Amino acid sequence: MEKIGLTTTVPVEVLIAAGYTPVDLNNIFITSDDYSKYIDIAEKDGFPKSLCAWIKGIYGACLCNNINEIVGVMEGDCSNTKALIEVLKLKGIKVYPFSFPNSHKKEDVKNEIIKFMNLFNVSFEKVECIRKKLNKIRDLSKEIDELTYKSNKATGFENHLYQVSLSDFNSDINNFETTLKNAINDIKNRKPNTPKIRLGYIGVPPMTADIYSFVEKFSASFVYNEVQREFAFPRAIEALDIFEQYYDYTYPYDIQFRIKELKKQIKERKLDAIIHYTQAFCHRAVDDIVLKQALDIPILNIEGDKLNKLDARTKLRLEAFIDMLLDLKEAEKC
Repeated sequence: MEKIGLTTTVPVEVLIAAGYTPVDLNNIFITSDDYSKYIDIAEKDGFPKSLCAWIKGIYGACLCNNINEIVGVMEGDCSNTKALIEVLKLKGIKVYPFSFPNSHKKEDVKNEIIKFMNLFNVSFEKVECIRKKLNKIRDLSKEIDELTYKSNKATGFENHLYQVSLSDFNSDINNFETTLKNAINDIKNRKPNTPKIRLGYIGVPPMTADIYSFVEKFSASFVYNEVQREFAFPRAIEALDIFEQYYDYTYPYDIQFRIKELKKQIKERKLDAIIHYTQAFCHRAVDDIVLKQALDIPILNIEGDKLNKLDARTKLRLEAFIDMLLDLKEAEKC
C-alpha cells in the first residue's frame, strides 16, 4: 500500500478505503531518536527560527521518509500549514487538501468529507465499512483510558501514547490492534497506583513527553489527555456515520465546543487541576486566556519549543504547582 503523510488527524477511513497507508508525520518526528535533525533540515531550507517546531519537524519528516503524498489540513488546525504545503509542493510532494469547516455546521462538515471521498474516488459504503472496523480498535483505547482514570493502573504516558497513536494506527491496523490488546492484558494485571493529585493535560500533545513521569515523582498523575483522547474518537461508536463522527470531534472547531467536553471530563474524572501545554509561536497559546476564564479549576500554562525534555524552569514551576495543590488538599482535611 502506498504511504500518505498526515499533518494532523483527518478522516483516515477515506484514505484506507482508497488503498493508502496513513502516516502521521507528527509521530514520526517526535518519536525519532534524532528528532532535531528534522528541525535542522527545515531551518537549512529557510524556515525561520521563530516558527513552531512541529511544522519544521513535519517538513523534515516528510522529506526524509519517502513520503510523496500528504493530506494538508487547510482549516481547523495549525495556521502555518498552508505555508508548509506550498513549500512541500515545491519539493515535488503531491498535496491533497482537507478542511474542518470553521462554521462547525453538520452540513458543512458532511460536504467537506464528501469532497474528500470524491478526491480519492471511494464510496460512502466502503468508508463506513472501514469506519466500523477502526472503531472496534478505538474501543480498545477507551479501555486503556478507563484503566487510567477509573482503575488507576495505566500511567499517564501510556494513556497519551496509545491514544495519540490512533491518528494513523501506527500505520499498521492489525499490528496496532494486537499491541493494544497486549497492553490491556498487561495493565489489568497491575496493582492500582492511586495518585494524591489527579491532573488533566490539555492542549496539543507535548514535545516534552517526560512530563508524565516527572509529575509522578510528586504523588501526581495525569488521568486525562484531552487532544490525544479526541484523536482516538471516544464517542465514535455512538455516531450514526462518518459525518457525525467528525462533526463531534472537538479539536478543530471553536473553543466553546471544546470547553463543553472539558467541563464534562473535569467532573467525571474528579480532576484537581489542569496543565495546559502550548507550543512556542502557536496561535493556540491565546486559548489560555479563555480557558482560565471558563474553567473553574486551577490551571498552569507551560510552553514547549524545540526541546523534547522539560527544562529546569518548567520543572520548578510544575513542582511548585503540585506542592500548592497538595497543601490545598491537606487544608481541606482540616
